[in-house]
Amino acid sequence: MALPTFTLRQLVEAGVHFGHNTRRWNPKMASYLFGVRNGIHIIDLQQSVPMLHRAMQAVRDVTAAGGRVLFVGTKRQASDIVADSARRCGQYFVNHRWLGGMLTNWKTISQSIRRLRELDEQLSSGALSGLTKKEQLNLTRERDKLERALGGIKEMGGLPDILFIIDTNKEALAVQEANKLGIPVVAVIDSNSDPQGISFPIPGNDDAIRAIQTYCDLMSGSVLDGIQAEISRSGGDLGANAQAPVEAIPEIEGAETEEAAQPA
Repeated sequence: MALPTFTLRQLVEAGVHFGHNTRRWNPKMASYLFGVRNGIHIIDLQQSVPMLHRAMQAVRDVTAAGGRVLFVGTKRQASDIVADSARRCGQYFVNHRWLGGMLTNWKTISQSIRRLRELDEQLSSGALSGLTKKEQLNLTRERDKLERALGGIKEMGGLPDILFIIDTNKEALAVQEANKLGIPVVAVIDSNSDPQGISFPIPGNDDAIRAIQTYCDLMSGSVLDGIQAEISRSGGDLGANAQAPVEAIPEIEGAETEEAAQPA
């Protein structure tokens, strides 16, 4: 594998260049904006391309050194995409709600994760069969609530080494906690975002589903490339693993499968 590639045309087709209405903008983003079209700010993709590549390289370097990446995106249109992308590359995610202290109070979060594991074990082993239906229902609801909040990080085992965030306005608390702990942040910054505190900003639309899918695919590909580099450096044989690595193959528009001609 190699670091995923992309073109400016792909970003345009995904709608990455569309910002917000000119009334909803952050003046700190002025240097990343190209102009205005129909009352909407247009993001300068000539800057986005190299900045996206730097962000991908940063994520790749972290995983190549054995680090952990935390994908964060709790808005409705990003939630499922973030979870799927993180699972695809074996990393971790928060896609329901960012709990205060998720990084800065890791000790308390670890206790909640232990509770989640206990409930999982009890429910799967049938140990709660002696309880009333109401008691079982209450424990199931508690497990489901913990799973939504912590299911994506219950195997993380410690603080992440880098964060990848969709929508820094909605995830402002995650940015603050990462900054406080000195954890680098890769984030998509829209025309209404504050770029302050973002180690590797990516100017672009953070609302369009196709744009979010593009960012997440590129980041998960960067993680996989970093993991392969780590395995190669340690002398491992990736092809000897029982589970083959998953590699995304881009679809080629207009391509048709041709059937081989059968001999008469």
